[in-house]
Amino acid sequence: MGHGNWSARDWEAYAARSVHGRSRGELFGARGMDPAYDPARIGMRESRDSADNPDSTPIIIGVDVTGSMGMLAEELVVRGLNETFTMLMDRRPVSDPHVMAMAIGDAYCDRAPLQVTQFEADLRIVEQLRQLWLEGGGGGNDGESYCLAHVFAGLKTEHDAMEKRRREGFLFTVGDEPVLDGVERDQLARVMGIDARRGISGREAVKLASAGYEVFHIIVDGSYAARNMRKVRASWEAILPERVLHLKDPARLAETIVATIELVSGRPARAASGLATLLPEPLRRLPWAGLGRI
Repeated sequence: MGHGNWSARDWEAYAARSVHGRSRGELFGARGMDPAYDPARIGMRESRDSADNPDSTPIIIGVDVTGSMGMLAEELVVRGLNETFTMLMDRRPVSDPHVMAMAIGDAYCDRAPLQVTQFEADLRIVEQLRQLWLEGGGGGNDGESYCLAHVFAGLKTEHDAMEKRRREGFLFTVGDEPVLDGVERDQLARVMGIDARRGISGREAVKLASAGYEVFHIIVDGSYAARNMRKVRASWEAILPERVLHLKDPARLAETIVATIELVSGRPARAASGLATLLPEPLRRLPWAGLGRI
């Protein structure tokens, strides 16, 4: 997938017709997971070059949709995706962005702990994001199953940026809770449709994703992180060292994502005037061309 291009005019018309003035319940009407976005039913998601996008760059944005974090998906629909595409086109840190959205929950208690759109380059990504189910679940187990996003990216996506150009895409998970360390064997089977001999640890999940993506996590100031920031950050640093960002204002999510892409892609000048200070210190001081793998 990934045909077409983002158009400001198309977005303005769509937003006026279908987004502005609508409540979260009106924006997201699903009452269950659509089989089209069920990772267990998905063989492979692909980001491929096309006449519209001959030099494609895959970007995955996976947001926590448990509890109050449903506001992250709402932020992406109302502002975030338009701002992300607009800044990427204006500042061009990467070429021909293809965006995938993920909704992340808790594999221990949710019915839909992961939902996954296609890679898209136009308004279809907004339409698909709105079809995801904001289950609003989560449990009292001090964490969410963000590693499902890493496993899916590592095992169920393919992209021409890597296969043709040996160039990584980008994967951002976003939420306010600690990361549950890895994915158990039964969760791999039930949620992902993967028959494995054993479960996957958090570090193994990140390693899988890192084969094709620059991987980051953005901690937002939700109700959990506001009370337990040290605990949240420690859980993430254990599996994703020096790739954890802290964002106080969710309205700046798109700006944070684009600034990070700029810095990793060797375009720090514009990002320095934006949100470069949000990046972990090791990322700010390393030479970008030699940024190491995890």
